[in-house]
Amino acid sequence: QVQLVESGGGLVQAGGSLRLSCAASGRTFSSYAMGWFRQAPGKERDLLAGISWSGGSTYYADAVKGRFTISRDNAKNTVYLQMDSLKPEDTAVYYCAACRFSTIVVRTTAYNYWGQGTQVTVSS
Repeated sequence: QVQLVESGGGLVQAGGSLRLSCAASGRTFSSYAMGWFRQAPGKERDLLAGISWSGGSTYYADAVKGRFTISRDNAKNTVYLQMDSLKPEDTAVYYCAACRFSTIVVRTTAYNYWGQGTQVTVSS
């Protein structure tokens, strides 16, 4: 079992920054890849950024490439998402998730543990 708790969401103006954190407990954190997803009303939940078990490999969706940075601290059992140059279209509920595998997988079904989500709202 893995428990994931996100924090750091909120309201920010366009062009601003937020840093999301996801604290994990349970199964050995350093043994699996992690991902950040988001879901806006009426849309599917999509992978935004992924990071391998060691942090040596990362993945970014085109929509956030160059603006968002994923990182992890295995000593603290925490994964982060630094979000810069935020846009109104980034408004959504953001979720962290633990992957079944140690390497990054894009498909949502590969992630078997999810946090409760944190709301990010970007005003224009």
